[in-house]
Amino acid sequence: MFSFNKLVIFGVGLIGGSLARALRERAGVSGRVVGVGRSLKAVQRALELGVIDEAVTLKDDAALANALHGADIVLIAAPVAQTGPLLAQIAPLLDARTIVTDAGSTKSDVVAAAREALGARIAQFVPGHPIAGRESSGVEAALPDLYVERNVVLCPLSENAPDDVEKIAAMWRATGACVRQMSEAQHDRVFATVSHLPHVLSFALVDQILDSPDAQLKFSFAAGGFRDFTRIAASSPEMWRDICVANRAALLAELDDYVNVLARFRAAIDASDGAALEAAFARSRVARTEWQERGGIKPAGDTTAGEIAAK
Repeated sequence: MFSFNKLVIFGVGLIGGSLARALRERAGVSGRVVGVGRSLKAVQRALELGVIDEAVTLKDDAALANALHGADIVLIAAPVAQTGPLLAQIAPLLDARTIVTDAGSTKSDVVAAAREALGARIAQFVPGHPIAGRESSGVEAALPDLYVERNVVLCPLSENAPDDVEKIAAMWRATGACVRQMSEAQHDRVFATVSHLPHVLSFALVDQILDSPDAQLKFSFAAGGFRDFTRIAASSPEMWRDICVANRAALLAELDDYVNVLARFRAAIDASDGAALEAAFARSRVARTEWQERGGIKPAGDTTAGEIAAK
């Protein structure tokens, strides 16, 4: 059974808010939840909704120190570019027993930032990534069942105590999630393929249409296929900017491979090679169907985590 006395969440939006709601409403854990944001407005809303018990801003040093005192767990649910600065700010305020984890969509850069910010206290940081989300953001979009049957990836460090890793794993299991482990390098390669590249392609298609002289006409005829393909283009531009830059090496490799596949498809179309197109499409259809039958599609979207810190 998972329990805590105090959980401090930096960024009580979709990801952080859903964790708080899941622990309280689904798991029945009664610990105190403190929300920290860049401004009082966002965390105040989380307080009004009953998602957190206390609201603190990053600018209030005294309140922040008090919030972190005695904390069992700190979750950083902010864009990955903010992880390093946040860790550097809170490092002097952390109790020796506090475990810090994150919800960032890239891991190699986050681990490097954590090592620089925490130094000798790096053992207190357990990198994590809940694979869940929605197009909607903010605490109003938070759901108590967002993580049910979703994967959460932990990327334990060699310095982490096994009990600390298990504590974070137990927290996510209490939300209904399935916890997996892999190295940060493997994580970034995998998610460059199945998450980061699809988001770039979705944004790119919309951008391509916007650049055409008859953009509004095209949008007026867009239907289900366009809706499905571009759904994730409604995601946070700030978050995906940071993810693309943070995971640029793996993402560039995936983009190059995708361009090569497009070139092959283009050549087949140019040559009117229907047999080659059908064979490629059939292969993809079988793979996608098998993935779906294995339970690859879950409700409430498939965008990755990394919610914007409360504004």
